[in-house]
Amino acid sequence: MGASRAAADGEPVSDFNQTDQEREMHDRVWRFLVAPHAHDWFHDTAVELQRTRMASNLDSQFIADRYYATLRSTQYQSSRVRYRKVADDIGIDIATIPTTFAAICRVIEVDRQRAIAVSNVALAAPDAPAQVAARKWENQRTIDWFTRALAYRYQSYSVALERLLVETPHQEGRVVDAQLARMQPYVARAQAGDFCLTGGEGLVFKDTAIASRYETAPVSPDPLVRK
Repeated sequence: MGASRAAADGEPVSDFNQTDQEREMHDRVWRFLVAPHAHDWFHDTAVELQRTRMASNLDSQFIADRYYATLRSTQYQSSRVRYRKVADDIGIDIATIPTTFAAICRVIEVDRQRAIAVSNVALAAPDAPAQVAARKWENQRTIDWFTRALAYRYQSYSVALERLLVETPHQEGRVVDAQLARMQPYVARAQAGDFCLTGGEGLVFKDTAIASRYETAPVSPDPLVRK
């Protein structure tokens, strides 16, 4: 039914079987599209509708304050625990990003190989070029969705840290800030479509790191002077 809706809306729909690489990419990306540990802060129902192509790009309407709302409403014995929770969640994301990038890179290569094959074989099915193009579009749709999801997670964690710093200031905020600094280059790489470099902590990124929230002096507004 989802494929029929997509086709009716003019979206490409491929009948190709999935490769092992495509199946792995979908499995790894899926982890970033849902948040079972945080009571639907990631709008899991909307994600399922989008996955089955019953709806299109609902995630673009997500607002990045739901993670903080869930964090704030959960009762902890210490207000410091919320900082540790955010740092742990970011750490889990960072640990799985490189393998997700690698899976995406392998699918990009599969699409490249398909394009070469369909241009060079003599006995391909008549609709093979259209099928190749449709599958590439579907794969790119998944990659774009992952990129938006990664950016949404980063923004959600950033919102949570800044609101925690205002509501319950603690030194543990430094750990969260450091984790966000580690995550940000991955977000930038995904948004640039740069999935195929070797991942890991040893990478040197050309982009300047985001300034720490602790190293940026607060701005004092100039007083109004009546003339």
